[in-house]
Amino acid sequence: MSTNEAVPNGISIVSIPYNSPDAAALVEGLQDEYVQIYGSRDDSPVDADQFAPPQGGFAVGYFDGTPIAIGGWRLHDDGRAELKRMYVAEAHRGNGYSRAMLQWLERSAAAAGIGMMVLETNQQHAAALNLYWSAGYEPVSAFGIYADDPGSVYLGRDLTH
Repeated sequence: MSTNEAVPNGISIVSIPYNSPDAAALVEGLQDEYVQIYGSRDDSPVDADQFAPPQGGFAVGYFDGTPIAIGGWRLHDDGRAELKRMYVAEAHRGNGYSRAMLQWLERSAAAAGIGMMVLETNQQHAAALNLYWSAGYEPVSAFGIYADDPGSVYLGRDLTH
């Protein structure tokens, strides 16, 4: 899998460390959005090393040289990959960049031998739910720090097909 991949809708998706300046700026934008949607930041423990190959992957999408999208996955002890930090800057939404990032991350995880991608989102995040359902994600058992949150939604997709 290429670490730098141009996709048809005009962005280049580049494998990059989670704690790089471009990624960090977009993570902060995502955290700001969490505050708007949920009233607080995401408290999930995240360590940049979790997103480093071979146990994870992280990417930034660039449009005309500007970082506009992020996404990553990290390996769980059960062998599944967890999708984390999917985000597209508001000014660039509606152009298919989330779907392009999701596909890149799925291919990255599959290339690392991962057979299943899982994620946690919230009922209040309709755009995220619509993306994941349309990409073939289905309900899976709850996991992680939000497992007891009645608003959380847990989805997964088999990457072997």
